[in-house]
Amino acid sequence: MDIKCILCPIDFSDASMHAVDQAVVIAGWYKARMTALHVCSPMLVSVPGLGMPGPGEAIGDTETERLRNEAAAHCGAATTAGIGLDILIERGQPASHILDRANSLPADLIVMGTHGISGFEHLILGSVTEKVLRKATCPVLTVPPRARATSRLPFKRLLCAVDFSDSSVTALEYAFSLARESDAALTILHVLEWPWEEPPAPVLEELPLAQGSALAEYRRYCEKSAMVRLESLVPDAARASRPPVTRLRNGKPYVEILRVAAEDSADLIVIGVRGRNPLDLGLFGSTANQVVRRATCPVLTLRR
Repeated sequence: MDIKCILCPIDFSDASMHAVDQAVVIAGWYKARMTALHVCSPMLVSVPGLGMPGPGEAIGDTETERLRNEAAAHCGAATTAGIGLDILIERGQPASHILDRANSLPADLIVMGTHGISGFEHLILGSVTEKVLRKATCPVLTVPPRARATSRLPFKRLLCAVDFSDSSVTALEYAFSLARESDAALTILHVLEWPWEEPPAPVLEELPLAQGSALAEYRRYCEKSAMVRLESLVPDAARASRPPVTRLRNGKPYVEILRVAAEDSADLIVIGVRGRNPLDLGLFGSTANQVVRRATCPVLTLRR
């Protein structure tokens, strides 16, 4: 994995500060440069005669300088670590500016904070982070607020969820690279969506003998096939240094991903996101988006 430019949107919150810390560590590993972007969202409509800048209008020099100084202080960890840092202050809709700037730099990685899953914080996630996750063409690392975080830097325990799609295979390649750079343990997880989630699955022994036997055999076949495919994704180079652990779970994907992340005290979840057509966005909403909203560690999402 080659990361030369990291875009880090900031809003001066605790989640944003935590995201800066993560970006600094990754920038150090890959000798990358950081760009901190603060977008002033036009919350009020301009009124003629009041001198209030409207959407798209320039911010005053004094206000721009104040925000630039505040951003520099917010990103002090980058300066302390000797990371090259550029600061941009823009006005407009945050998600649009983040995506435009990621394309124009171009950014190899976006690192941004999330604000939780309820109330006004949920609206912030829905209006900014979700849009960036859905539309960004580069990988996105979302970071929970420090108060909710259970992970530590540097990453020492990585979890990569794989569903064998092209995007998840790309995510696994990134996970191998990150594990190598941070000398971390890597767990590769595949979740089989067993036919029953709610209500609970029937007890096989309670089914008619023929049905129970057929279902048990089908389950063994699915599990064996999945494990063979998981093992085939691990290159010899990865086995030679610090072999990853392959795991299989049954259930709803995002539930099991979060459960394994908690059990393993994962410092990072890596997950692939499919394309941007309506069906893929629906899949995104049911899996990757749920993981991002609920995870207590950073989540790296990649689209192919």
